[in-house]
Amino acid sequence: MWTELLTAVALVLIIEGLLPFLSPGGFRRYMQRVVSLPDRQLRIGGFVGMLAGLALLYLVR
Repeated sequence: MWTELLTAVALVLIIEGLLPFLSPGGFRRYMQRVVSLPDRQLRIGGFVGMLAGLALLYLVR
């Protein structure tokens, strides 16, 4: 179980590091836009991301 959890965390870190590595300027502009979003939009985006992750996990498992 711990191996799977650590593998999942490692994959998240790799995926999250791709954009700043490939396009630091684009990532900076993206983050500036995210900071200006209202809390409600951020919350909805996070919820949609969680649902997408759950759906993908369900399909894979």
